Amino acid sequence: MTKLKGAVVGYGFISGKGHIPAFQKRNDVEIVAVADICEARRELAKKALPEARIYDSYETLLATEKHLDFLDIATPPCDHAKIAVAALKHGLHVLCEKPLAPSTADAKAMLLAAKENERVLFPCHNYKHAPVVKLIEETIRSGEIGEVTGVTLQTFRNTHAKGVPEWRTDWRRDFKTSGGGIAMDHGSHTFYLTFSWLGSLPTEVTAKSLRLNPEWDTEDNLSCVLTYPGGKFAHSYLSWTAGMRKVIYTVQGTKGGILVNDDEAEISIGFPNTGSHAGTGDHRVIKQTIESDWMDASHTKWFNSMFDKFLKAIAGNDFTNSEIRESYMCVEIIEKSYASGAQGSQLKALDGSFSFLK
Repeated sequence: MTKLKGAVVGYGFISGKGHIPAFQKRNDVEIVAVADICEARRELAKKALPEARIYDSYETLLATEKHLDFLDIATPPCDHAKIAVAALKHGLHVLCEKPLAPSTADAKAMLLAAKENERVLFPCHNYKHAPVVKLIEETIRSGEIGEVTGVTLQTFRNTHAKGVPEWRTDWRRDFKTSGGGIAMDHGSHTFYLTFSWLGSLPTEVTAKSLRLNPEWDTEDNLSCVLTYPGGKFAHSYLSWTAGMRKVIYTVQGTKGGILVNDDEAEISIGFPNTGSHAGTGDHRVIKQTIESDWMDASHTKWFNSMFDKFLKAIAGNDFTNSEIRESYMCVEIIEKSYASGAQGSQLKALDGSFSFLK
């Protein structure tokens, strides 16, 4: 089997604990180079990948490595666009951590570079590959809960996600580096799940963001409502100050619903023939525990499923695939959420036409 040769830019937590360990367990890919601006992280990369070549910048890596197939970008968001565009121009496919970029202008440049250079740009939308999320998808597709009319997604954390101790552990609380707070960190995961569950892209957003800790310059709480065609909706609440680590999702259908509390899933089919909102009496509740490793922030076990989709996009020459378009939409939602919050939760229109790619 011919192995794809890849390089990783950014040897921080998610690549060191997530991406690279997952790559090392595959037989169809080989990581041959790593770049990181931090000397201490480069030394750790050498230990983890003794056969790989280590560089102090992505520029040197791209100029030196002549036989790469793809680049995996795992840096803070502020650098995603310039690294991705450079790699695409070098003829490499690109796998990029979320969020795609801190602005729609940067994200647009990335998608245009993928189209112009005919190379795949693909986002790390790994929450799609959590086992309990796959159960939600299967239940919706089965039709048992009817048409989905609304969803709620709550992500609770007791602090911001910390970076590695060797380099700026709190970089997510620095706007210039992160582009924003919890909306930038967790918004993409939340929003792309709503696209799938509601079967379309949203048309409007209204939002409010809060910064409870004045020490930082990025928000630690965000609440927003997305409007979808046909009056459908998604309500999202994200918090870095919740005092716990948990995800709670609900999917509301015309014939039933789904409640997910971390690994616990409860599927209600039909409605009970009791109370003031009586149904037909044809009512079932199915409870399952689906081990999904939510407490493992590296999400290594979800990586193979996601990487397989990246390979499929490469095989199909799907340069500006549906997932990267979803990633662009996530950036637009985050950008418009910040604008909405700054203007008293004013309703903001969203553009899902991708006219710039036509």
